[in-house]
Amino acid sequence: QVQLVESGGGLVQAGGSLRLSCAASRRTFSRYPMGWFRQAPGQEREFVAAISGSAISTKYGTSVLGRFTISRDNAENTVYLQRNSLKPEDTAVYYCAASLSPGIRTMPGAYDYWGQGTQVTVSS
Repeated sequence: QVQLVESGGGLVQAGGSLRLSCAASRRTFSRYPMGWFRQAPGQEREFVAAISGSAISTKYGTSVLGRFTISRDNAENTVYLQRNSLKPEDTAVYYCAASLSPGIRTMPGAYDYWGQGTQVTVSS
């Protein structure tokens, strides 16, 4: 079992930056590919970014490419999402997730563990 706890959400003005963190409870955290997703009211959960266990490989959703950066610190059992040039359409609940299968995944169904989510609101 892996417990994931997100933090760092809040209110930010458009054009600003914010870093989200996701702390994992399990010491074998470094084995797992991790992902960030977001969900706005009335919309489906959207893939944002993912990173391999070794942090060698990353992948981004088209709407955040060039603005968001995913990274991880396996010594601290934490994955991060640095978000720059924020837009009002980035407003959503952001979730981190862990997959037990190797390789980067972009579909929510490929992830086995989820955090509770953290709200991010970008004002115009």
